[in-house]
Amino acid sequence: MTKELPNDFLWGGATSDFQYEGGYNEDGRGLSTHDFESNGSPEHPRHHTMMLPDGKLINPKSSFMDAESVPKNAKPVLLKDQYYPSHQAVDFYHHYKEDIKLMAGMGFNVYRFSISWSRIFPNGDETEPNEKGLQFYDNVLKELEKYHIQPLITICHDEMPVHLAEKYDGWNSRKVIDFYVNYAKTLFTYFGKRCKYWLTFNEINAVRGFGPTGVHESTGKNRYQAAHNMFVASAKTVLLGHKMMSGSQFGAMYALSACYPATCKPEDVFHNLEQQRENWYFVDTMGRGYYPRYADLILQHHGIKNLAQIAMEPEDKQILRDGQLDYISFSYYRSNLSKDGDKWFNVGGSSNPYLKESPWGWGLDPLGLRYTMNLIYDRIQKPIFIVENGLGSIDHPDENGNVNDDYRIDYLQEHLSAMADAINIDKVPCLGYTMWGPIDLVSLSTGEMKKRYGFVYVDMDDLGNGSLKRIPKKSYQWMKHVIETNGKALDE
Repeated sequence: MTKELPNDFLWGGATSDFQYEGGYNEDGRGLSTHDFESNGSPEHPRHHTMMLPDGKLINPKSSFMDAESVPKNAKPVLLKDQYYPSHQAVDFYHHYKEDIKLMAGMGFNVYRFSISWSRIFPNGDETEPNEKGLQFYDNVLKELEKYHIQPLITICHDEMPVHLAEKYDGWNSRKVIDFYVNYAKTLFTYFGKRCKYWLTFNEINAVRGFGPTGVHESTGKNRYQAAHNMFVASAKTVLLGHKMMSGSQFGAMYALSACYPATCKPEDVFHNLEQQRENWYFVDTMGRGYYPRYADLILQHHGIKNLAQIAMEPEDKQILRDGQLDYISFSYYRSNLSKDGDKWFNVGGSSNPYLKESPWGWGLDPLGLRYTMNLIYDRIQKPIFIVENGLGSIDHPDENGNVNDDYRIDYLQEHLSAMADAINIDKVPCLGYTMWGPIDLVSLSTGEMKKRYGFVYVDMDDLGNGSLKRIPKKSYQWMKHVIETNGKALDE
């Protein structure tokens, strides 16, 4: 079966503002929850820098997997001797024209990026937006239009203005729903006629803790209360977007790397089913428009008796049903295993002995991408969109600055071929593919720069030092050929 894809298939790349954009204190941008997150490594987890009223500094861990509680009387502070990757990132703020030209050079027809909430509303609860922030994204859209690249805009990518976290406890408060919808309405007003595809949230099934959600106390109750408020905010935004922008399409993004039973032992298989529901809980609720029948079972794993313990308003049920998503987008990087007795989790698991691993220990499983695409469509029956995929690896430029990243080409050859088989053989309707970090950016999980994903090398080290010069890698030309043949080159 040919690997050539439908003529309307969208090819591109994806970034987030706090990993890519920089310019954290320019043109009226307010501080974001991620602006207080340190750099790190696999051995030294990232953390927030906070100060208690008595002047004592504390460093609660900020990882999705191990987000520590933050005392409500702790104030986020910036320390002079601490490097904060989000402040500069790789400076798209001043390189957007160069970077978009490089994307166009590969033949991208879509670019997924997130808008910094605190660049539009510095505190989050204002009524009037920051005009200079709107102007920046207007400039980005003009540059994309120059090269006939359509935007795929993520409204909220794992962050919020820190003021909303400090004053309202982030998504733990229903008040933040209204602030978010006002923010989204502003984007629709200014950019709605120029953008068809939107994402309300990023990896909503995985986010937790102060950085991604603004919530101080990392408990099961707070996490799922925040999730409900985000569900309602998303549904209200979908309803508003459909009203304001005819033909607009809305999704949310989920971390859905595959997870298999560790053995065929029935207890392992059933545990895996239950563990996968940790993710389906989010997809089902937003994709179908109602909480699944197993919701109470999920909540009980997190110390919550049942769904009745989550604060809701009477109208929420109808809002969720009316504001369900138009398509399902997801990230896919790896696969893992789970077995009976494992702790409950949304992302990760144990290693699969049948797979090779990346330098960061992620199992490389291209067939798992095809498997996941089928799982999602069989379950939800709505189009899907692969909005993150890629290989994080250490690149070594040669004496001329060139990067011969054949390992990345091999990874993409296998994963894109699996994607094409899901589309052409399994008949899964897939809108497009945006590879994560087409131009090198800062890693979310570790805050490192050396964990690189891009087709374009950025001259910057883990502490932000370097010229920031952009240099296309070998994979740049390879991907250009794949896109210009609409996937047919994958058969070569």
